[in-house]
Amino acid sequence: MNTRFAVATHILTFLQTQQGRPASSELIASSVNTNPTLIRRLLSQLSRAGLTTSQMGTGGGALLGRPGDAITLLDVHKAVDEDLAIFPLHQEPNPKCPVGRNIRAVLRGRVAAVEKAMEVELSRTTIADLAADIAAAAPAV
Repeated sequence: MNTRFAVATHILTFLQTQQGRPASSELIASSVNTNPTLIRRLLSQLSRAGLTTSQMGTGGGALLGRPGDAITLLDVHKAVDEDLAIFPLHQEPNPKCPVGRNIRAVLRGRVAAVEKAMEVELSRTTIADLAADIAAAAPAV
């Protein structure tokens, strides 16, 4: 497991709270508490998926590529973890062992069901939902 999904979700939620104002990778990195290089790498992946766009020039930066209520956590997952199995199976179990010979086939169905349930759950929450939850949790200033 890695943190790309969590950081990408943080980036998009931060952009949602910017209310249409572009955010530099440095500003986003200060919120995430990481290096701007990592932010730029993730913004590139998010942009390829249509989840972010960038505004060039003075005062430019990253923006949401579509409204936050149209970006689900499943969209984020697919944008940054599309090539990774959530629960990868080991590649070469011992074919001479009855468990080794059959574990992949038996486990594959169970893992597929878990992954499908996760996708359904991720599709229920949007970036706008997260931003609203954060606004509700933040103390009034």
